[in-house]
Parts: sequence; C-alpha cells; structure tokens
Amino acid sequence: MTENRGPGSPVEHGFPHLATVRASITALFRRLSADGIGAYETSFAPADAAFDTTDDLYLGAQRVAAATVRALRLPDARMVVSFRAMEQAAAVELTAGPEYFVEVNDRFRTHRRDLAAALAHEVTHVLLHRLDLRFPDTAENEILTDTAAAYLGAGWLLLDAYREDALTHQRFGYLTPEEFGYVLAKRAALFGEDPAPWFTSPQAYEAYVRGRARAERDHRRAPLTAAGPLARRRYAKARRAGAGPADGPADSPADSPAAGPADGPADGSTYRFEPEGAGAGLRVSFPCPVCAQRLRVPVRGRLRARCGLCRTVLDCTT
Repeated sequence: MTENRGPGSPVEHGFPHLATVRASITALFRRLSADGIGAYETSFAPADAAFDTTDDLYLGAQRVAAATVRALRLPDARMVVSFRAMEQAAAVELTAGPEYFVEVNDRFRTHRRDLAAALAHEVTHVLLHRLDLRFPDTAENEILTDTAAAYLGAGWLLLDAYREDALTHQRFGYLTPEEFGYVLAKRAALFGEDPAPWFTSPQAYEAYVRGRARAERDHRRAPLTAAGPLARRRYAKARRAGAGPADGPADSPADSPAAGPADGPADGSTYRFEPEGAGAGLRVSFPCPVCAQRLRVPVRGRLRARCGLCRTVLDCTT
C-alpha cells in the first residue's frame, strides 16, 4: 500500500478517480449482490483498532489483524504480521490461504495508531483475491481495493490516517481524502450510520464532509425528482433535443465495470437518451445514485424505477 508522508510529499485532493470509484461500487454489488453487501452492515469498531505502546508488539499486531479479518468477514483467513524496513506502508502475499503473510513498515513498531489502517487495505486485497474481483489496470485495481475497504466498513481507518499540517503530510492508500469521504458517505446513506464520531484527525473529518457533499449530489441529478431547478431545465432541454448532455463532470461509471472502469458513455454523460422503439418515444439511461449501475426507463413523466442490482427504488421525473 502506498503512503504519502512528510512535508515534502503534498497530498492530492479532489475527485480525480471518481469514475473508477463508482465503477468499483458497481462491481462490488455485482459480485456480492445486495444481500451480500448487506452482510457488512457493521463497521470496524474503533476499539478494535486500538494498539498502543502498552501492547506487546506482535500479539497486539495479530489482534488488530484478526479484528480486520472479522470485520471483512474472512473468518477462515489468518494474517501473519511481520515488520521490516520498506518504502511502502504495507504489502501482502496473495496465496491460496488460509494463511497470508503481511509485511508492514518498521515505523509501525512505534507509530501504532495507524497500523489498523495499513492492515485494512491489505486484508481487503485478500478479500478481493478470494472473490476473484479485479480490474485489468494495476492502478485502478488499487482504487478498487480502497473503495471496497471503505464501502465494506473498514476503510474509515484509511481516511482517519490522513493528516496534513505545517509539519505533517500523511495519506494512506490510493484515493484522495475527499474520495474516501465520498465512499464512506455512500456507505453511511445505505446503512444509516454516521462515521463522523470515529475520526480522530480533524482533517479527515473535513475531507469526509466534502466527500459527503459530493455524494449527496448524486441523489439530486436529473431525471431523479429530487434534482434542482437548474438540473431539471438542462434535462428538459436535452430531452427535447433527444440527446443527453452531462449535468455534471464527465465522471460517469462504467456500464460494465467487470471489463474495466474506462468503459461508459463516450461523451461522459450523466444521462443520455435513446429511441425506445419504432414510434415508441424515448428511453433515458442514468446511473443509480446508490450503486452507479446505469438504469434505463421510458420517458413518460413521473414514475418509480427499481434498480435491479442494489434494489433501490427511485422517484424519477423523466
């Protein structure tokens, strides 16, 4: 797992990987199903991440690793944690199991508060390996891992490890702090939980708030009835023209994330129109605000659409 640390290592911000993040959420739903995602309702408990100088180094590390395994529902996997000098924060050897060897940076011998964050990423690698879920590109696969960790309840630790001030620049993982906040907000909306009280880093909380604001925008995009007046006007203009422009940045998820998150509408549209049939009017397609799978519904005014992947029922005005 990568790690940005030190005043000379600026932390990337914003949402540069949002298309891959959304494709990752879709891929998780497709691989696990809505019921499978629901099994991760309980997040990693802050008490289970506690690891201080009073704990025996190896026993404490094994305890935190075992808690991470339980949180990610891998009860038949055993993590063997060792420490060594290395550039990255941690690395895992992916095998057939049930034993997996995780190496973590020597600095965690003394800087223990972030060990659980490093382990969360590596244990998620094991989970995805067992699920046979991956993207073709290595960088996108790492984003998938961070997204899965956050969406399945352990990745808030990775955001909490983010600290940035005059003396410290530290970030774990491959998502920006705001992107971690976005995924955590998606999870919070799905399960009705609020991770905000768990953050010990003020900067992590601020990033979560920014990510949450971006996630909330997904529920206010046309053709959803909750869309604002400006979005509705853009949508109506596009509907009259019979072709949908973007009502936001060109960051739509893939139609088929199993094939890689680079797929999707060529013009980056959030919604797009297509003929429903000979003389039968139009259909509009748009990403589900929960799982990001594209839905297709007829352009017939007010209707309720049910996502077949995450089972969310959406109030739409098409």
